[in-house]
Amino acid sequence: MGASAARELARRGFHVLAGVRRDRDADAIRSTGIEPVILDITRSEQVEALAARVADDPRALHALVNNAGVQVNAPVEALPMTEWRRVFDVNLFGHIAVTQALLPALLRSKGRVINISSVGGKFAMATYGAYAGAKFALEAVSDSLRREVAPLGVQVVVVEPGGVRTEMAARGVETANRLAARMTPEQDERYGSLVRANNELMTSGTASGLTADAAARVIARAVTARRPRTRYTAGRDAALIVRLGPMLSDRTLDRVLAANLRRHQPKRAVGRRGLHERLRPQWCGQR
Repeated sequence: MGASAARELARRGFHVLAGVRRDRDADAIRSTGIEPVILDITRSEQVEALAARVADDPRALHALVNNAGVQVNAPVEALPMTEWRRVFDVNLFGHIAVTQALLPALLRSKGRVINISSVGGKFAMATYGAYAGAKFALEAVSDSLRREVAPLGVQVVVVEPGGVRTEMAARGVETANRLAARMTPEQDERYGSLVRANNELMTSGTASGLTADAAARVIARAVTARRPRTRYTAGRDAALIVRLGPMLSDRTLDRVLAANLRRHQPKRAVGRRGLHERLRPQWCGQR
């Protein structure tokens, strides 16, 4: 999604400093209007180098788009603390670090910060504790920052995509499988069917999701709008979730999400008539 957004903004006439982690990624994205910058947002020296590069440029900084992210899905009990810290370092603290570094330039230009959140910043599905937790926090930080810098002429906008067909989503399934393989037998008994159902749901949701180019056009709208909204959704699923979620009680939303997961769980025979029923999700405490 980040590469698509960089190309879309370059097409609209912006000079884009595109953060990439590897030289081969830089070669893949380098084109007219796009200048790759080696950047791991969890490394302070690289963030400082980016700020210095921006400060040396005579052009005003119009917008910062915080898009870096990792997707890690596992039950709260089974996710190692090293993974919790990695998710928050990339999906939250890294964004804050880059924002702090570039905010002086944005204050001078009366620019804007675009934080790429997720519908996961609105509600948390089972096994999404770390990912959603960081996105919830990013939403709160964005609200706080917006109220701090709006009087100073800087806009803060949040973009909330739903399912998007990206490499990160595909890597998310691989990571979930890797972490599931490390669960203890007891944890696998408790959560194994849940993890597998969530992986199937993630795969199907991504396959039917928004294209990265379509999501990039939403990001470009947030960058270019004369009076941007504070939040944009990307995708019909995101719009539905953001509007419907607040209307449902916690218990009702629990039942809706559990029913959706049951469609992705195996069936088993029950009784002499050969009837089938879907396994009841252990995590909902049903009897």
